[in-house]
Amino acid sequence: MKNPFSVEGKVTIVTGGGTGIGESIAKEFAARGAPVLIASRKVENLERVRDEIRHAGGKCEMTPVDVRDAEQCDKMVAEAVKQFGRVDVLINNHGASITTPTLNLSPNGWRAVVGINLDGVFFCSKSAARQLIEQKSGGSIINISSTAGVHGSPTMLPYGAAKAGVINLTVSHAGEWGSKGIRVNCIAPGPIDTEGAAPRVWPNPKVKEMVARSRALGRFGRVEEIAFPCLFLASEAASYITGALLIVDGGDAPRAAE
Repeated sequence: MKNPFSVEGKVTIVTGGGTGIGESIAKEFAARGAPVLIASRKVENLERVRDEIRHAGGKCEMTPVDVRDAEQCDKMVAEAVKQFGRVDVLINNHGASITTPTLNLSPNGWRAVVGINLDGVFFCSKSAARQLIEQKSGGSIINISSTAGVHGSPTMLPYGAAKAGVINLTVSHAGEWGSKGIRVNCIAPGPIDTEGAAPRVWPNPKVKEMVARSRALGRFGRVEEIAFPCLFLASEAASYITGALLIVDGGDAPRAAE
């Protein structure tokens, strides 16, 4: 009997695939037999992850991309087709943030963060959907938002606003492309312990402890705890799920006193 949770053979594009959550997603998919194309701006990060996946026996290619450029997003999808013959899954994991109060935020800073986090999801999704429709195969697009897009984020205004836009875009694209067999879902991670987030969100041990204590589970999430829901949403086990928002944040409440 076929395993409905399998992603074996599903050609998967992971943006932001050179570090952190994206690296974990790429490795978990490749370990389960999915050919993976990783993409980001920093080639040196991509090369390391690609080589580690290949060394572990997985299939992985890479391509540099600036997701703010629609033509580069088209080329990214074309590269996946060139290397693997098709596309089945797109995971929009790329992201960037600036931590500063509104009155200190420059117009260029606002545009850069919104451009990466929201424009990039739109451009990548459009490129992938065009390919999926041409294949007449259906497929899965998974957007990585943030709980900042659900609750807002003082001092990270453009990030929170853009991530809220990603949630809305998910629902809109799910409705637009559902008739083509394309499922579009969204994951909103809470505090995940990555090198990139640490200096921005919890710059010292005291703040980090406060963040951990605010979770019902009393700890930070691990990168693979975002990768695993991606595996589910990309699989046939999630075949009737689209337009959904899955919050993965360890519980948005402090633990009860013991």
